[in-house]
Amino acid sequence: MRTSRAHLLRLKHDPAFDFSQAVVEYVDRGAPGDISLVSGDKIINLEQGWMEIAAQCGVKFIPFHRIRRIAYQGSVLWEKSNKPKPQIDLPPE
Repeated sequence: MRTSRAHLLRLKHDPAFDFSQAVVEYVDRGAPGDISLVSGDKIINLEQGWMEIAAQCGVKFIPFHRIRRIAYQGSVLWEKSNKPKPQIDLPPE
């Protein structure tokens, strides 16, 4: 399964795609509903653990683990799974 970063890198560097048509939904504490959207043309850089976006206050650093959904031309390409993590039974102490 591709990661959110892998999808964004493909959208940005593959000439078959127009990166400005990508929309990323991410957790943004303090925003209405704690969710914000950013279009591909506002994404400045994709680093190993985060993306840099142009914001009104300057550059914002958004960790990839905060990304909830990636859409391209209105179609969802990737969505974070909300499946519960498997239980791990630890041995008794």
